[in-house]
Amino acid sequence: MDWHPITEISQLDDIYKESFEVPCLIFKHSTTCPISFAAKMRVDDFDSNQSNVKSYFLDLLQFRQISNAIAETFKVHHESPQIILIKDGECIYDESHLDITVSELISQIPTT
Repeated sequence: MDWHPITEISQLDDIYKESFEVPCLIFKHSTTCPISFAAKMRVDDFDSNQSNVKSYFLDLLQFRQISNAIAETFKVHHESPQIILIKDGECIYDESHLDITVSELISQIPTT
């Protein structure tokens, strides 16, 4: 997985704009949670380059304010861990905890 870290709230504007060109995946991760660790291991098996998805990573313990902004910007309920797939400025898929699977994620990615 080719992760791009989210460390500034201003990056959400970039992700919003970029999602009109390519689907954008955000993975919100709690670095102290074993469930989050297990979900991250699953998502790490996803090849974002092959699927034409730009992938972003948020350490929500370090950047909780950004996590809250993600929930507000993309109109999703905050969860941890959580994956959020953004296309054309909107969340088209989100999942959390052990329901995060690569096969389900792949099935949600638009083909065009």
